[in-house]
Amino acid sequence: MSLFKVLDISGTGMHAQTVRLNTIASNMANVDSVSSNKDETYRSKQPVFQTILEGNMNEPAMGVRVKEIVESQAPLKMEYNPNHPMANEEGYIFRPNVDINEEMANMLSASRSYETNIEVMNTSKQLLLRTIQLGK
Repeated sequence: MSLFKVLDISGTGMHAQTVRLNTIASNMANVDSVSSNKDETYRSKQPVFQTILEGNMNEPAMGVRVKEIVESQAPLKMEYNPNHPMANEEGYIFRPNVDINEEMANMLSASRSYETNIEVMNTSKQLLLRTIQLGK
């Protein structure tokens, strides 16, 4: 595998982690939103990654892509608050199923993965530069 291919693979990893960070940001931005019914309530979203294979299954993975973004099936938070302007006729409001602690952990993990891909790219660049200097 050429070092240029390593740069491509790291690039796919960085793109995937960027999508993951954007999804986390969306979840965190909507953590305090409320609704008067279940259908209009924001649901936590998570990206699903898929390995990119080149050729057959015996060759190494050639990167990662975002297959889809799925909504969490965890139950929504129902809160009795009859004085809230968004309360339904029974006095309930609905809050998203976003767990802020889980989102923070996911954000740290995505950030570390992104940084790791940058380090792989930097190492590959240094190796390429050293290879060029061998010819001098």
